[in-house]
Amino acid sequence: MQTEETSALDDMAAAFIGRIERRVAVVAIIGLGYVGLPLLLAFHKSGFRTAGFDIDPEKIEKLQAGRSYIHHIAPERIADLVGSGRCHLTTDYSRLSEVDAIIICVPTPLTTYRDPDMSFVIATAEAIAPHLRPGQLVTLESTTYPMTSEDLLAAILERGSGLKAGQDFAIAYSPEREDPGNPDFDTTSIPKVVGADQVPAGDMAEALYDPVASRVVRVPSMRTAEAVKLTENVFRAVNIALVNELKVIFDKMGIDVFEVIDAAKTKPFGFMPFYPGPGIGGHCIPVDPFYLTWKAREFGIHTRFIELAGEINSGMPQWVVGRLVEALSDRLGKPIRGARILVVGLAYKKNVDDLRESPSLVLMEMLQERGAVVDYYDPYVPVMRRTRKHGELEGRCSIAWDEDKLALYDAALIATDHDGVDLETLVRRVPLVVDSRGATRSLSPELQARVVRA
Repeated sequence: MQTEETSALDDMAAAFIGRIERRVAVVAIIGLGYVGLPLLLAFHKSGFRTAGFDIDPEKIEKLQAGRSYIHHIAPERIADLVGSGRCHLTTDYSRLSEVDAIIICVPTPLTTYRDPDMSFVIATAEAIAPHLRPGQLVTLESTTYPMTSEDLLAAILERGSGLKAGQDFAIAYSPEREDPGNPDFDTTSIPKVVGADQVPAGDMAEALYDPVASRVVRVPSMRTAEAVKLTENVFRAVNIALVNELKVIFDKMGIDVFEVIDAAKTKPFGFMPFYPGPGIGGHCIPVDPFYLTWKAREFGIHTRFIELAGEINSGMPQWVVGRLVEALSDRLGKPIRGARILVVGLAYKKNVDDLRESPSLVLMEMLQERGAVVDYYDPYVPVMRRTRKHGELEGRCSIAWDEDKLALYDAALIATDHDGVDLETLVRRVPLVVDSRGATRSLSPELQARVVRA
């Protein structure tokens, strides 16, 4: 039996979907970082009028000038966005009353105690609420613990607007699946999961994302959609921890873990390759699983697998530095104190400029604490930007790639395996190269003999 409330929501959904289908809806993205900016560009390309919001005026100024602050997003795409006259970029949240859909893509980091830091989501919801109007859809994309959308976001929006979620406005959750710099998948080619607690709200969310996603995957609730993202990232964290542990074991046995993985992945079923490294970076793996750990405690559950994986992965920088210290002593007869070390690669993954949670930053600090003189080379990060945990490194500059300068270092530590780095020259010019990524495996046996794996 249809009540007056459900009838109103059905009418609201029909009007919203109609505007989406006619491409007259205005889509707003809040948070123009590695997730929000590509999403803004995707909606623009699909023919929508858009609005981009960020609390950082420097980002807005750069975009308005047609400049990109994310390496893998070409300035031409920004120039097209701005030049179209169909996108409004601002720090003024009062303009939200003019849009039809509001998509939240703000950071959800951890506190120093590894608890969820929801301050960005809370501040954003409080900024939206005074300007919320009937008929709008609010979608959260920031990774978070199950029940955030219903218990936190909806409550703040209702309290600040005087409107009722599921009656006056719709709310949904759609986890971001952005993989910066991935040459095979981008925002528009990755299936989009959406979840809402009322069918009309789910219909609105599905209609919103259908024009920009290769496929929309509907789940029955917001908490299910929130759990999907955490499950994806817990899966990766646990498997990376496994191969990181295997790396340490196999190293003691004189076995190359990369050779083992390459052979194992020839099995056409029952195995998926994951690769070890010097630690884990980005947002998905080092941060997101602990949102589930935190929420599970509320239900009296101890997440042993997740916490063990985090312990193994967070211990990798210590193991890599230990291998470097040992190799300096054994091969060069040098102590770490006073040694000149070049860290090759700052970004958390290859071919991007993303420094979020990068283990390279931890490695640099650990080496400096031991008295080493540390520089870095990264063609994607010419100057180190401000980060939440490593402020003392801000402003450091990448060295210029010069063969004579390379010869001045005692050791190089390959922390990120960017394509295009001349590894042959690196190994020939630097007395000791420690490779934490398996990047030098394609070099000649003669050169590989000079490399220490970590």
